[in-house]
Amino acid sequence: MKQNMALFAVIGLGSFGSTIATQLVSLNHDVIGMDNNKRNVESISDQITHAVIADATDEHVLKELNIQNCEAVVVAIGEDIEASILCVLHLKNMGMNKIWAKAKSKAHHMILTHLGVDKIIHPEEDMGTRVAQSLSYPMVSRYMGLEDNHFIVKIEIKASLHGKHFNHLMEHVTEIKTLLFKRGNQILFTIDPNLILQEGDILVVEGELEPLRKLSARFK
Repeated sequence: MKQNMALFAVIGLGSFGSTIATQLVSLNHDVIGMDNNKRNVESISDQITHAVIADATDEHVLKELNIQNCEAVVVAIGEDIEASILCVLHLKNMGMNKIWAKAKSKAHHMILTHLGVDKIIHPEEDMGTRVAQSLSYPMVSRYMGLEDNHFIVKIEIKASLHGKHFNHLMEHVTEIKTLLFKRGNQILFTIDPNLILQEGDILVVEGELEPLRKLSARFK
């Protein structure tokens, strides 16, 4: 039985969209992936729940695929800004509340903001590289840039923190939100502050750059 399973849709299966889709599957969720490029769909079809070659700018298609039943939709359409905006408009019309969208440019970002998208992601900006360098995280294996200097970061607990309490690690960075904790196959979304960390544990946290820098210092 899958734990905490939810249904997500990822629209646009280029390198960014397919990474998100496969990550969600690895976190035990069901994922509908959609792209109008046959090659993109075929290359991921055996890794996610359902992969479809379809035009995301067609509202009927979105309805037929039951996108409205998804917990959240990630619009990862890359080059075609118009398609991205049309798709978001349709999703809004269908009553989708939780929409994350990838922005290609400042203008695209501005339009998405006006459309009321929950989170706007800029994966291609060199900001990501700069952040990784400036944080020089010894513990980060993956991160995702959100808007406004916010980042989602995946942390692996190293031997130096084995046996330490979770609250001991996080007490100086109260602004950082822990999204999930993973040990082996067990995933927790609510974490007991007295939990004793083990080497190999995974934390996924969200926060701004400064508190994340502070947290990274605990791993040095």
